[in-house]
Amino acid sequence: MSQPTGPGAAPSGQGRLAGRIALITGASRGIGAAVARRFAAEGAQLVLVARTVGGLEELDDQIREAGGRGATLVPLDLREFDAIDRLGASLYERHGRLDVLVGNAAVLGTLSPVGHIEPAGWAEVMDINLTANWRLIRSLDPLLRRSEAGRAIFVSSGAAGAPHAYWGAYAVSKAGLEMLVKTYAAELAKTQVRANLIDPGATRTALRATAFPGEDPESLRAPEAATETFVELAEAACTKNGEVVRVY
Repeated sequence: MSQPTGPGAAPSGQGRLAGRIALITGASRGIGAAVARRFAAEGAQLVLVARTVGGLEELDDQIREAGGRGATLVPLDLREFDAIDRLGASLYERHGRLDVLVGNAAVLGTLSPVGHIEPAGWAEVMDINLTANWRLIRSLDPLLRRSEAGRAIFVSSGAAGAPHAYWGAYAVSKAGLEMLVKTYAAELAKTQVRANLIDPGATRTALRATAFPGEDPESLRAPEAATETFVELAEAACTKNGEVVRVY
């Protein structure tokens, strides 16, 4: 499929991510949607993953209206771990490689004392924020290694860096994610693949609104403010590896 041109989109064959295949999880809203729009404008070919079909279709319409290439839409609950394995197999059959993986999807869970967290709630946060990203690495690492410059980017949080009362499950999941990605990066040192994390700081997202219901959303940065950092880490020229890049 040729890439149409238009306002907000890179001309065919141009752009900082031209010709690069990028998969983004949690793509239907917030930071994931903003990154998808920016990657499309930079010429990337997108594979967009989220639970909501409607949200994915709306985003795809926005990308097309801006002159970008239509994305491959994958409605998927990341807790369906076997489906992540099938996703990797499908991408191999269709493209033979993956150039950029953006692990963005996350849930907040219940903010409460650690001893009061329900087991099901704890499991959901760990499954989506941590284990699903490990399963993505497990499934997609072979495809990233088939790229001339595979790049894996995961979204962390300031909650991973210091203990905060009542943020137990979320903070633990993000701290675990940081160690997972840094370990993966160490294993990639002698390859062409690089893996890093982004801490976007206080950003106007639905997760943030749930965590801080009294906060004025207009006082926060829009998700688009973080997209330049994602592009930098997704470029073939990026040399960072095993770093947590803070946007703020």
